[in-house]
Amino acid sequence: MAGEGFETSVDGSSGRGRGLLASVGAVVTTLLLVALMYMVTSSNRAREQAILSERHSYDVMLLTRSADGSIARAEAALGRYVLDEQQKTGTTYYNEWRLAERQITQLERMVYRDREQYARVKALRKMYRDRGAELAAAAAAAAAQKGAGGISLFYQAGMSDDGPGPALRAKLSEIAQEERHDLLERMTATGASGARANELTEWLGWIAVLIGIGAVILGYLAFRAISQRLDALAEADSEASRAQRLEEAVRVRTSELLEANQALQAEAAERAAAEAQLRQVQKMEAVGQLTGGIAHDFNNMLAVVVGGLDLAKRKLRSSKREVEFHLDNAMEGATRAAALTRRLLAFARAEPLLPVSTAPSELVEGMLDLIDRSIGERISVSTRFPDLPWHVRVDTNQLENAVLNLAVNARDAMDGQGRLAIRVDNVRLDDREVNELGAGDYVKISVSDTGSGIPPEMIDRVFEPFFTTKPVGKGTGLGLSQIFGFARQSGGDIVLESTVGVGTTVSILLPRSEVGGEEAGDVRVADSMAVTKDAEAATGISILVVEDDPRVSRATVGALEELGYRTIACASGREAIELLEREPNIALIITDVMMPEMTGPELIREAARRWPWIAVLFVTGYVGEAGDADDLSGHDILRKPFTVSGLSNAVANALSHRVSGWHPAEEVSAAE
Repeated sequence: MAGEGFETSVDGSSGRGRGLLASVGAVVTTLLLVALMYMVTSSNRAREQAILSERHSYDVMLLTRSADGSIARAEAALGRYVLDEQQKTGTTYYNEWRLAERQITQLERMVYRDREQYARVKALRKMYRDRGAELAAAAAAAAAQKGAGGISLFYQAGMSDDGPGPALRAKLSEIAQEERHDLLERMTATGASGARANELTEWLGWIAVLIGIGAVILGYLAFRAISQRLDALAEADSEASRAQRLEEAVRVRTSELLEANQALQAEAAERAAAEAQLRQVQKMEAVGQLTGGIAHDFNNMLAVVVGGLDLAKRKLRSSKREVEFHLDNAMEGATRAAALTRRLLAFARAEPLLPVSTAPSELVEGMLDLIDRSIGERISVSTRFPDLPWHVRVDTNQLENAVLNLAVNARDAMDGQGRLAIRVDNVRLDDREVNELGAGDYVKISVSDTGSGIPPEMIDRVFEPFFTTKPVGKGTGLGLSQIFGFARQSGGDIVLESTVGVGTTVSILLPRSEVGGEEAGDVRVADSMAVTKDAEAATGISILVVEDDPRVSRATVGALEELGYRTIACASGREAIELLEREPNIALIITDVMMPEMTGPELIREAARRWPWIAVLFVTGYVGEAGDADDLSGHDILRKPFTVSGLSNAVANALSHRVSGWHPAEEVSAAE
């Protein structure tokens, strides 16, 4: 009995041991199966990612070839354009060149995550712009129908072996070659992933056989994994042959693009005709909108001028004070008319900005009296300025006009009663934190009101030219569009926030300038409408006046003689050179900008080379007629119309630069 009990105990222990081993084996097998399934799934995912990477490489290579083809077609079209000088051919050139730019932009988006390729595409974009600038001269000559001149420029652009053209193509080839290299690596990775998946699947099959029917669920999952692997292998095989098909597809696509070129040319011609009709309609609409506002304002200003002069003429025999009162009214009307003219020129961009380094907080603080007079007594004004003012490089006249415009708009929005807040802040922005502005330091000028606000459906239109919510004759619709253009031209931007019934805040963001004070090359613009005391004239100083309009010449000479200067007048740059050769004592040249035969800047360049000690003062109706603000760099400018006091101060400033040792020749040599 004792022996049987012992045997039973041994058998029971042995059975429990086998059961435990079986359980442990099942658990281990299950864990191993799960691990293998996970590894197979991971391998499949890696292979799928590799396949996606291969597709990406194919797309990049195809896009580089397309961009290369667009550039080649654009240059071929330009070659035909300089020969036949037909607008249709020129349109083909511009369309193909712009298509290449869009393809480069798409390429830039595709390689954004690849730092090296992204840097290459950035360099490619710069080369594209350089090549565009190189070809622009030939295109402009062809557009102007200069014949051999356009052919010569095109030939010169094509002859350069180390110019932007060869560099552009080399960079495209480099991008494609690098992507081809990446493609080979990715294809190798795809093969390795497939081999690893095969090996893991084989192990999975052995374990599935051992588990048998009891692991139906696990077998089902394994079957799914095997099916996925087989599908991936089939897809990998098809992708392996896709590389060869892509090469053929590129050739076929190039042929298709050539065939589609004629259709694109016809479509471009139709679009150009439609755009011309649309521009004409918009122009007529703009003229109609402009008539209501600008003509009304000008009539009011002319009424003040004419009425003031007529009353002054009638009161000549009356008291001096009464005559001066009417003359002051006429002068104020003329000043407002001149300011409106400059706003129109600035809006049309006929007049470029003349930037100088200035602190906006100091400029706004100096305008507070003017703002108070402009908005009325029923509006309270609060201000806030930074403890340490930052400088910006802008046209101060345009900045003053922008701030005053915003204050007047706020007054109108509040119906002449409410609270106006003006703030100047030093801010640091991240890249694209505000519209398209890059990262860096900015000065933010904000004007807030407690007016009626702007409806959401109108916010997107407030910066459009001639758009206004004011009645006809009360606004021109140029104010905000002018401020928008000024901010963009100055490297900044404008932001508008508004809530109906609460108020509106308009903020101008301008990039910080590291240099304070006057910078080399700043254009010095005098206050042409000053009515302050005349600057003290140096008796006996000789001034040469160069002006082709005899009426303006007589008025300028008369004003200078009234100030005590000795004047010599002529009507052209050639006459001025002859007079300078005969008159060695001339201390200052006052010249118009646009004149027959020789312009004012051309005259000054010649005079600076031969007589560098002579001071210079440009007098012009608008700076845009010079063609380029750089032509006036480093010189004083007096805008027309001007008062005698404005002329006196401008002459004194110009002469002070001469006395202090400043010579125009230094500016000319620096520019060269």
